[in-house]
Amino acid sequence: MRWRGRRQTTNITDVRGQSGGLGGGLGIPGGFGRGGGPSIRIPMGGRSGGGGLGCGTLIVIGIVMWMLGINPMVLLNSLGGDLGGSLGGGLGPSVTQQQAPTGAGRQGGANQNEMTQFVRTILASTEDVWTDIMKGYGKSYPPPETILFTGGVRSACGMASSATGPFYCPGDKKVYIDLSFYDTLARQFGAKGDFAQAYVLAHEVGHHVQNIIGVLPQFNRMRQSMGKLEANQMSVKVELQADCFAGIWGHYVSKEGWLERGDLEEAMDAATKIGDDNIQKQTQGYVVPDAFTHGTSAQRKKWFRRGFDSGRIESCDTFNTRDL
Repeated sequence: MRWRGRRQTTNITDVRGQSGGLGGGLGIPGGFGRGGGPSIRIPMGGRSGGGGLGCGTLIVIGIVMWMLGINPMVLLNSLGGDLGGSLGGGLGPSVTQQQAPTGAGRQGGANQNEMTQFVRTILASTEDVWTDIMKGYGKSYPPPETILFTGGVRSACGMASSATGPFYCPGDKKVYIDLSFYDTLARQFGAKGDFAQAYVLAHEVGHHVQNIIGVLPQFNRMRQSMGKLEANQMSVKVELQADCFAGIWGHYVSKEGWLERGDLEEAMDAATKIGDDNIQKQTQGYVVPDAFTHGTSAQRKKWFRRGFDSGRIESCDTFNTRDL
């Protein structure tokens, strides 16, 4: 990627090396559907079907209301229940760090310095892209703060360790990442390259976009009446939309001349390596489709590419399609 020499964000907090990570709320721990660390327990009680509007329908309605200038929270408030900050979208279901971090994850040194500069630059580009997109809908874009940490961190969604992987917490509207994850992505899963690394950040920022337009709040509310299987299936749609939003970001930086030969293939390879089916095969030797929370390799590639090709939010409707 041609990322050097471009604007870098100042909307970042570096708490690496601080004992206990960043102080914050003590909400539900971890992120949704991420193994290898603290995770949210999906409520098993309540309805798993029946009358009324389905979650997918409500999410689409919320997006349409947002585009028309109507606050989707009006719809949410009519449904009752607590919103909370319980859904923190991560990149994958069980991307764990099994060895001491090296390279990008090591404190200090030129390698660490360059990775920090890279992250600041990619995040600045997501700010620029999503500010312009939202402006086209007559909306403002409040960018998320990003927290760099090592070992573990406390967010409004609770405590998380580095093994959790990068995640977004809607409770405090922040992205969290331990840069040693990039070592794991390359070493353990074979997903290498700077555009693959940028995809990681763009996916988490995609969850922030979902939070802004009402997708995450609606799902967090509706999942309280879902069984585990139904919640997992809806989680896949949420995660694939975040992949599609990452692809939208890729569409615009490509037009601005950021990408070099092979960069798109790097992102597509990363999407393949972190599909639920691929990770389950690698970590446990067999696949359990009912346990999928992020989508298969083929699905993740498909939806990233759909966003990349179109550059339009409307192309990322994972909720009203039977063809994921």
